[in-house]
Amino acid sequence: MKIFNIFKKKEKPEEPEKPKPEKSKKEIKIEKPKKIVSKARKDVKPLKATGGQAYRVLKIPHITEKATDLTKNNQYVFKVLPKSNKIEIKKAIEGLYGVDVLSVRIINIPSKKRRLGKTTGWKKGYKKAIIKIKQGQKIEVMPR
Repeated sequence: MKIFNIFKKKEKPEEPEKPKPEKSKKEIKIEKPKKIVSKARKDVKPLKATGGQAYRVLKIPHITEKATDLTKNNQYVFKVLPKSNKIEIKKAIEGLYGVDVLSVRIINIPSKKRRLGKTTGWKKGYKKAIIKIKQGQKIEVMPR
């Protein structure tokens, strides 16, 4: 019985090369790239690129009585992640909602001690940001 070498590479039959037609230098044309003209509407402001990072900065809108009163002054309140700063928050709001942010104020809410009967515990602290936007613009915090 003949033992086959299963590890040996199979040889491919050689195909004859096809001659390529040669072009003279005069026949080759170089095409210039066309300019791309955007047909964006002027009344709608395009969203700025944030790289999809808004979810790494913003948690949720902070909806309370005080926060709803601030909307009259074009100010909105958001809970944000503890390591985020004013610049990151501003970019995230502008990219996500497409508004012009005028100022960002940050408040660090400390954790608080709470007691229920004999047991004591801690209520988590958080960081919130008060965003002031340009007059006439609006953020839809509560979906309809």
